[in-house]
Amino acid sequence: MFGSIGMPELIIIFVIALIIFGPRKLPELGRSLGRSLNEFKKASNDLQNTLEQEIKLEEQKEAAPPRTQDAATPETGPEPAAPSQTVSR
Repeated sequence: MFGSIGMPELIIIFVIALIIFGPRKLPELGRSLGRSLNEFKKASNDLQNTLEQEIKLEEQKEAAPPRTQDAATPETGPEPAAPSQTVSR
């Protein structure tokens, strides 16, 4: 779980932290450490998801054939309106 840190090492670290910070501050420090780790994990997951989305978009752009215009059908603007016919009497 923690690599080469075993149970005796964790107990020694806990006792030293208890001596340095005292029993009142230790729970508060644990909560703040847990929140910090949670925020870091959330930020790294968001970054990973964003990178995966960007990679997928790039792959889709590379897989799609390039769009070209047909020479037979040139682009034209809107069709002109028919002239209005007025009858004079």
